[in-house]
Amino acid sequence: MKIKLRSYTPEDFEALFEIDQVCYPPEVAYSRRHLRAYLRFQGADCVIADDSGKPVGFCLTAHRDGQGYIVTIDVLESHRGKHVGSKLLKESERRLAANGVCEIDLETATDNESVVAFWLKHGYRKRGIKKDYYPGRRDAFAMVKRLVESNK
Repeated sequence: MKIKLRSYTPEDFEALFEIDQVCYPPEVAYSRRHLRAYLRFQGADCVIADDSGKPVGFCLTAHRDGQGYIVTIDVLESHRGKHVGSKLLKESERRLAANGVCEIDLETATDNESVVAFWLKHGYRKRGIKKDYYPGRRDAFAMVKRLVESNK
């Protein structure tokens, strides 16, 4: 496995849509319209993990006025547990810091222990709970990470 990180191009859209569809239940996965909208946000950035030229994961972020947000991080099941998500996150955080971001926010389901553990391992802290954030009345942790000033 040789993972290469690169930036999103419009030709990647269908592959990213398909990855998102298999990473999340239908009621949580993004529609084509919503995924396109997030990719077009002012300040949006998307890092793709390729394995042998094929996308196997991505991290979509956005930033504005020094505040960053992780929209989603998706990694195909076949590549989980192999540090692909960590590599995507590290590069995404580096890019956000280079754009003047000092703090990154995200939401993640409270009932997904492995994902919560991933965020905690990478320095994110629980800020609170958003009740009924996801379909099916699932709650989400609001999480935050303050970036070190020397990353700029």
